[in-house]
This record gives sequence, structure tokens and C-alpha cells, in this order.
Amino acid sequence: MKRKNIQHKICLRWKRKLLLIILISFCFGSLVILHQTEYSRIKMLIPLPPTYFLQKPKIAFLFIARNRLPLDVVWDAFFKGDEEQKFSIFIHSRPGFIFNKGTTRSAYFYDRQISDSIQVDWGEATMILAERILLKNALKDSDNQRFAFVSDSCIPLYNFSYTYDYIMSTPNSFVDSFADTKEGRYNPKMDPIVPVHNWRKGSQWVVLTRKHAEVVVKDDSVFSVFQQHCKRKSLPEFWRDRPIPADTSKEHNCIPDEHYVQTLLAQEGLEEEITRRTVTHTSWDLLANREHERRGWHPMTYRLSDATPMLIQSIKDIDNVYYETEYRREWCTSRGKPSPCFLFARKFTRPAALQLLNMSVL
Repeated sequence: MKRKNIQHKICLRWKRKLLLIILISFCFGSLVILHQTEYSRIKMLIPLPPTYFLQKPKIAFLFIARNRLPLDVVWDAFFKGDEEQKFSIFIHSRPGFIFNKGTTRSAYFYDRQISDSIQVDWGEATMILAERILLKNALKDSDNQRFAFVSDSCIPLYNFSYTYDYIMSTPNSFVDSFADTKEGRYNPKMDPIVPVHNWRKGSQWVVLTRKHAEVVVKDDSVFSVFQQHCKRKSLPEFWRDRPIPADTSKEHNCIPDEHYVQTLLAQEGLEEEITRRTVTHTSWDLLANREHERRGWHPMTYRLSDATPMLIQSIKDIDNVYYETEYRREWCTSRGKPSPCFLFARKFTRPAALQLLNMSVL
């Protein structure tokens, strides 16, 4: 009997301990929940730092330079402001060239050169390889959502805010692209990988979405075909001192950087996702120019005497582009409304660009 009483007392004692443990756990849990609720309430009242919010997508400006950037002061004025979180800068210059205080007057370009640059020759596949290398580096930053190629002789026509809104106002890439029907440019050896019905031409100064930038970087087949079969024919020695031949196709053939991106996007069936015009103005109307040294296969260069407010305004006033091979007129729009066609313009010498900057035209 005594043994049963002892066991009963032990059992009651354990039940009391277990009940006490349950009560303590419940109280502790309630305290934790109350604390978390109060913490959340207080947290809601505290202003969040700017970095908490999702960053705006950035435009990656991809500069292609021979060595230094002669118009760096103009671009310094363009980038200056409170919008540094909206852009990034990458420069492809000759291998080993460093952008620092000794080589550029703008801190925006310090150490912005890519480390894996290559030697580039005009009219060769090395140019499109340089573009692919720039894109590969810029794609490492997930905030970069647009990729704008810029030449070292290019100037911005508007301020950064207008340029940013213009480019970001559409989900499309800006790619100057039209059917190239000129004899001698398409090499039949490209077929069947690149059939002639996908053959396109246009300005290399494109603005790509992230999706299209990734397509360019991942491409192997079309790029390989261009390396093999899209080449510039060698010009004769001292060709600048000779009259312009009647048939220029005999002097130069396929220029890779004027065909590659356009043809690749057509090949991938992505033309519905592009605005088929460039936002960089280039003057190819060379026939009216009587200065012999300014004629040839390169676009017109604007010098100091050309740099006037009227010139810039005439470029800003362009609101459409006509493509003869497709009988297509591209009326320029932004956010569904008529707009200027061009955000940038080339080719400007340093004196010309600085004069425009000093006149507050840019």
C-alpha cells in the first residue's frame, strides 16, 4: 500500500513539473510574439534607407575608343548630377591603355577600361568581337538593363534625364536594320547558316535590351560565319589620293560591324522586338562635300567651323528616317508620341565638341 502511495506522489509531482514547463513555454512564446509585433510596428515608423528600395535599371554606356576619349569633358557634363545610380560605364580601348588622372579629365572614366580588350582593325571581325567583349563585361551587373554603344567621337544631344527616359520608355532595342541588297556584300558561302533573306545592314551604334545583349554574347554560329566570310576587301595604297571609283563595291565588301547585330537578331526571329532605327546620328551625305580629304567611305567629320547651334538644331529636328531598300519610312516616337529621332551624334572633333559645350548647346 505504501509503495502505491509513493508511486502516486511521484506521478503527481511529474505532472506538476510538466504543467509548469508547459505554462513557462507558453508565456515565453507569447512574450516573443509580442516583442516581434512591437518591433515590426516600430520598424514601420522608422524611415527606410534609400538602398532598401529596388534600384532603378541602369544604362550601360559602352565606349569604343582607339586610345583615350577626346570628348571626355563633354560626357563629364552629361553624366554629372544626382543620377549616378542609373548608369554604368565600360570602355574598350587598345590593350594596356589605362584611364586615370593622366589620360582623362573626367573621374567618371577612371579605371572603366575592360581588362580583356583586343586590338581592333576597322572593317574586320575584331570590331564585333570587341562589342561582344564589352557586352560580356556589362552583363555581369544585373542592374544593367540597356546597353548603348558609343564611339569616341560621339556627343550627347540632350541631358541625361531626357536620354534615360527616352531609352527606357520602350521594351525594344534600338537597332538600325534594313535589307542590304547591294551586290557583293553578302557572301553566298554564308548559306545555309545565314541565308540571304536574313541578311541585314545598319549602324553599329545600337542600344540593346538585356535579352538581346545576352543573345549577342551567347551566339557562336553567326559570329563564326562572319569571322570566316564577312571581310573588308583591301583598299589600294594611297587610296585617299585617288578619285572615288564609280563602283565602290570593288574597293570594299562586307563590313562586319554594320551587319552582325542586325543579321543575328533577324536570324533569331527577334525583329518584332526591335525599333528598327538608330538613336545616333551620322552624316553619310558626302557627295555634296567638295573638300577632297573629307570624302571617302567614312562619315563626315564635324570640325570647329561646323559646330554651330544651327547644326545641332537641324539634327534635333529630324523626326523620320527613310530606308530605300525596303521603301520604309520610320517615323520616330517616344511613349507613343512624335519625337526627335536622335539622342547622340557623331563624328565631332574635340574643338568642335568643346565649342558646342561652351555655347551651352549640348
